[in-house]
Amino acid sequence: MSMTFISPIFEVKNLSFTANEQKILEDISLTILPGDYCAIIGPNGGGKTTLIRLLLGLEKPTQGRIELFGQKLSRFKRWYKVGYVPQRASQLDQNFPATVLEVVKMGRIAQQGLFSRATQADNDAINEAMVKMDVLDIQHKLVGELSGGQRQRVMIARALASKPEVLILDEPNTGVDVISQKRFYKLLKELNEEENMTIIFITHDIGVIADDIGRLFTVNQTLLTCNNPKEAISCDDMSALYGIDAHLIHNHHHH
Repeated sequence: MSMTFISPIFEVKNLSFTANEQKILEDISLTILPGDYCAIIGPNGGGKTTLIRLLLGLEKPTQGRIELFGQKLSRFKRWYKVGYVPQRASQLDQNFPATVLEVVKMGRIAQQGLFSRATQADNDAINEAMVKMDVLDIQHKLVGELSGGQRQRVMIARALASKPEVLILDEPNTGVDVISQKRFYKLLKELNEEENMTIIFITHDIGVIADDIGRLFTVNQTLLTCNNPKEAISCDDMSALYGIDAHLIHNHHHH
């Protein structure tokens, strides 16, 4: 019997991270497969951003190992496959003198080197990213003039410009109004379902987790995994973890 083996996007084994003799993450193992739509949630200071920084190779684990697309992280070179929207990306400096188009282009030339000429493929990818995020009509506006929600979409378009296979977003909804948030989740869902884009986003706001998420990782130094958020979210662990009543999260029942 032949098994088709799908190589995971991320394979994390027994990951620990200590800084200044303080354990930030302890013994975390997780696998993220192509097409997964995951939320990483947890209290502030629980290590979510550190976990992402480790996945992106920006920090080195104290223990454990990380593989990305079947390769050891230390050897991994194809970073264009990974789109990353950092924290507070939507709160760009108001005076930042770049247009939407220029910002989205940055996501593309990052992989080519600054002085190589833009090819047709580059221009297509840049255009396509702007269309997907619905910012094509504002491409010549300065990013400083945009609303938080528009800027958020521009930053995602920038991450999509390199045609990544996985999109990682750190607290993407900071400073973005609720209507923009709903639109944001809808766009993510489309990317996930129509493009089979693997999506990982981090949030501490458990009140706005969308229905569409397939997997939930709760990080508070250690890891609690829920593979079906709709059932698992009501788990007692969650209430214990947050010290709140976890039924808050079921806001998808009464839109």
